Amino acid sequence: MTKTAVVTGASSGIGAATARRLAKEGFQVVAAARRRDRLDDLAAEHPGIVPMTLDVTSQESVDAFNAAVPTVDVLVNNAGGAVGLEPVAYGLLDDWRQMYEVNVLGTLRMTQALLPKLVSSGDGVLVMLTSVAGLVSYEGGGGYCAAKHGQTSMTETLRLELVGEPVRIIEIAPGMVETEEFSLNRFRGDAEKAAKVYQGVPDPLTADDVADVIAFAVTRPAHVNIDRLVIRPRAQAAQHKLHRV
Repeated sequence: MTKTAVVTGASSGIGAATARRLAKEGFQVVAAARRRDRLDDLAAEHPGIVPMTLDVTSQESVDAFNAAVPTVDVLVNNAGGAVGLEPVAYGLLDDWRQMYEVNVLGTLRMTQALLPKLVSSGDGVLVMLTSVAGLVSYEGGGGYCAAKHGQTSMTETLRLELVGEPVRIIEIAPGMVETEEFSLNRFRGDAEKAAKVYQGVPDPLTADDVADVIAFAVTRPAHVNIDRLVIRPRAQAAQHKLHRV
């Protein structure tokens, strides 16, 4: 029987790459995001991808999505993002609120909605796409780090609360990944500033690199849980240690 995987934030970047990769692995993938036009283009690439409109910041949208998906074997909570690099002392409340709404509360809404179906599947897999920002804080990252720390804490708590249930709780924490939109959104559309983040870094991770790791984690035998997998490019030894040429 074909298993169903839900991927949030699937309209671009890691989410889109994960949808493609899981479809190639034989899953029926429900690709979920706000931008339906992008989802339709993604679905046109592979018959195993089903596009569905979803706004994880809206309980009404999440409830409607849940009602439309009868069974779920894998949930990849990928929807997220960063806005701004101001110090905490000057951080904009709206930016912090937006990051918390998507990264933390959006993840909570989707997890609460689909968890019963993951349990009912008999071998559910819940993937939290967090970040090394959820493990190590850095200057200018106060709001994003706070949100990702919250998501990481939620992951750890779920694993404790669901022990004994047929659900694996997996955290994938990427370091530097160069995608089309992450830094662009963080710098509010300033392409020049966004490009400088990756300037001189040989071979940052790609969305496909992260999707490859997610596919590996969710296709392990049912008794194998990848608690946390940190993935960085070779040029990034730690959060503050990058090799540039």
